[in-house]
Amino acid sequence: MSRHLNYAITAAGFWLGTLLPVAYLPVFLAGIDSAGAFLVLVGLLSVHALALIVGHEYPDSQP
Repeated sequence: MSRHLNYAITAAGFWLGTLLPVAYLPVFLAGIDSAGAFLVLVGLLSVHALALIVGHEYPDSQP
């Protein structure tokens, strides 16, 4: 994988992991009262975990 592509994927993972929790709010406000809503929440959590794993070495995130 080229260095530029690796950096772009890591950056996308970092920013997705940073901004994705905003999507939780509408799910919680709508309520998790059906299997579909539960699957949406599980999907969001799965994507968030994957994004955190992919983006954890993003250079701009290091102090």
